[in-house]
Amino acid sequence: MHTGLRITAFAAALAATFGTAYGVGRGVDPVVAESEPAPHGEHGGSTAAQHGDEGREGQERTPPGGLQISEGGYTLDLATPRVTAGRSTELRFTVRDVNGDAVTAYQREHDKELHLVLASRDLVTYRHLHPTRAADGTWSTPVDLPAAGGYRVFADFTPAGKGAENLTLGADLAASGRYEPARLPAPNDTARTDGYEVELAGALRPGRASELKLKVSRDGEPVGDLQPYLGAYGHLVALRSGDLAYLHVHPNGEPGDGTTAPGPEVSFTATAPSGGTYRLFLDFRHRGEVHTAAFTVRAGSTPGAQEPAPAATPEHTDGHGH
Repeated sequence: MHTGLRITAFAAALAATFGTAYGVGRGVDPVVAESEPAPHGEHGGSTAAQHGDEGREGQERTPPGGLQISEGGYTLDLATPRVTAGRSTELRFTVRDVNGDAVTAYQREHDKELHLVLASRDLVTYRHLHPTRAADGTWSTPVDLPAAGGYRVFADFTPAGKGAENLTLGADLAASGRYEPARLPAPNDTARTDGYEVELAGALRPGRASELKLKVSRDGEPVGDLQPYLGAYGHLVALRSGDLAYLHVHPNGEPGDGTTAPGPEVSFTATAPSGGTYRLFLDFRHRGEVHTAAFTVRAGSTPGAQEPAPAATPEHTDGHGH
């Protein structure tokens, strides 16, 4: 991506944060920047590390996933760019091809044709949703956002067809209502959610792969009977603070492969597109319920970075009613 386009995308992200945070009725024009689609494996668009095109640490030559509304000839057409905080709304969108036609054929990955992630720009609210698709290609799902402000919608999918690559497209969403700014929760290596404790071991590194291990326990006892969720024992989404660059990584191993145990540890290999602060969201399933644990981590050094406020309890759901 050219430097000018990167600056434009970053400016648009700032505009979305300050222009929609108070529910002002005027939207932000989408930024369209074409690049090659991402390779399958680590979801989330093409990163320099994935293409072996990484310069010095923290310098990206190609954009991470989720920063573009269009990529590889596909565009995310968000029909519901504004909602009201605290009120359930039907979120509707379409993925369009290079001709502007709605895409109606997808490859199923992890039991779904498309995964939809929604996050607030302060990275406190997180949703992992699975919308339904109508015959005409329109996707829809109910959303109920707790607070006014700027949000980002990420569509993670692979179109049908031989050689099609996984893509993550992003679009801005505004929630109107009374706005109260929140700061990013402080870095943490232990998260508590719904009576479970999840410990994070390992470091997220810019420009090179590293292993992250997450250990799940309940009432002080390791949980060794995690259940498959969307074809895996866990799913991990990483969002970069500031521009919400998206990195979706799947575990090392899968249920039924003869070597991967159903907990208490779930292992991932991830590559951060740059140094900075990231928010990690782990989805896991136990006793028929899906739970989400959230972490704030730093990749590389961030000189002059302001210390976040004390950790807040994340507001999350995966769209399955937990």
